[in-house]
Amino acid sequence: MKINRIQPMSVNPYERTSRVEKPTKATKKTDQVEISSAAKELQEAAKFSSERLEKMERLKAEVQAGTYAIDARAIAESVLRYYKR
Repeated sequence: MKINRIQPMSVNPYERTSRVEKPTKATKKTDQVEISSAAKELQEAAKFSSERLEKMERLKAEVQAGTYAIDARAIAESVLRYYKR
């Protein structure tokens, strides 16, 4: 059996190789969050939606109890104002 030497000749396993590492600067990393104007508008709309939902629940309870009163004059005035624009 013939054994050939295939390792590089310049490598000495007994020689300790020292590695010089560059010191790194300690940087302070921070996270940033930016909320877009569209997201802010959606958040405002969600707030109004919850208020509207509460109003709808109150009106539903009044209708079911038979205590909901309709002001026909106020409705007619509102309709007229809408179509006069």
